[in-house]
Amino acid sequence: MDHLDRLEAQSIYILREAFNRIDKLAMLWSIGKDSNVMVWLARKAFFGHVPFPVLHVDTSYKIPEMIEFRDRMAREWGLNLIVGQNRAALDAGMNHTRGRVVCCSALKTDGLKSLLDTHGFTGVIAGIRRDEEGTRAKERVFSPRGQDNAWNVKDQPPEFWDQFKTEFPAGTSVRIHPLLHWTEVDIWRYIQREEIPVVTLYFANQDGLRYRSLGCAPCTLPIRSTASTVAEIVAELETTRTSERAGRAQDKESEDAFERLRAEGYM
Repeated sequence: MDHLDRLEAQSIYILREAFNRIDKLAMLWSIGKDSNVMVWLARKAFFGHVPFPVLHVDTSYKIPEMIEFRDRMAREWGLNLIVGQNRAALDAGMNHTRGRVVCCSALKTDGLKSLLDTHGFTGVIAGIRRDEEGTRAKERVFSPRGQDNAWNVKDQPPEFWDQFKTEFPAGTSVRIHPLLHWTEVDIWRYIQREEIPVVTLYFANQDGLRYRSLGCAPCTLPIRSTASTVAEIVAELETTRTSERAGRAQDKESEDAFERLRAEGYM
């Protein structure tokens, strides 16, 4: 069993444990590389079928190729896709010009909370990784959320030796993170091995630009790159010193912007 096999086995165990322990479960699907790997792992864990809905919070500002990919892969993989929006905020003109943290909070965080409340989900699987961003490094695999899905980083269960607490008081909302122990390079190596479909935006275009992290169009910038295949992306990542989220504008708005967003219930 090699490194990718071990990562895969642990993630499949986490997904099956979540399905066994949590009554009403759903999976967030951002359309990015990590969440595509997560859906792929769920299909492996449950023998080609994802036995819970996949949720997409649509801000209406996603890059068009992402939405086309979402709809096509949902059909091909037979997913029960539920799309939600914060229509009230959009109708009131919410956008990034009002402040990127304000916009993310309204369109993503509040949009997600509304989606969870509407359908009564008590557990949500999300594709975050510890190496992706400093705040996410503080997460747990099974992470209880407080009132209104708020995250109290100071009140999280210990997870020594991969022993996970999976029983929580009635009414507790839980986030499950089966990719927490993966790295960005692990993700791409696994995509290469398994031949997992990803949005073409990840590959260098004719102008020598590609996206390393995907989000809303006004707040996500491509990087300079010549990597046009998965193998070339892996080789590039093995030498780069640039942060994965260097092109995500909301991370730069203030020093604690991302931690504030996650404390309020952001993905």
